[in-house]
Amino acid sequence: MSEETTENGTWLTQEAYDRLQAELDEREGPKRQDIVDRIEAARDEGDLRENGGYHAAKEEQGKNEGRISQLRYLLENAEVGAKPADDGVVESGMLVEAEIGGKKLTFLLGSREVAETLVGDQDIQVFSEKSPMGQAIHGHKVGDELSYKAPNGKDIPLKVLSAKPY
Repeated sequence: MSEETTENGTWLTQEAYDRLQAELDEREGPKRQDIVDRIEAARDEGDLRENGGYHAAKEEQGKNEGRISQLRYLLENAEVGAKPADDGVVESGMLVEAEIGGKKLTFLLGSREVAETLVGDQDIQVFSEKSPMGQAIHGHKVGDELSYKAPNGKDIPLKVLSAKPY
């Protein structure tokens, strides 16, 4: 993975950029045409008020166009670079193991915008670097102990156990 918001846009590894570009190409081409074909076929069936297939295809079209816009913006504003260094410092794009509030947790630190594309169907939790915990842990090293203020106002102790590039 990786993605990190920078002043100029979103930082992505080349691999993440390529995956997002492939998704955009699919959504703008074959997927868009398939939806248009289904809308036209449903229109030919007659009364649109009671045509579930038509309404479902129109809803899917809206979602697809929304994702296309999101992908275009993300890719147009992306800064492409190498994976983060394997130096034990927590940053976006790292698979982090930490003890949080007394419990061990392994998660990917990165933006939720591309998390689904990057982790796919793997069972990996993703925490945003913009979350309170993400902001607190960013830049810390393996072995560092810190705390952060949770949204409920409680201070949560945290110890970084490992940090490896994803």
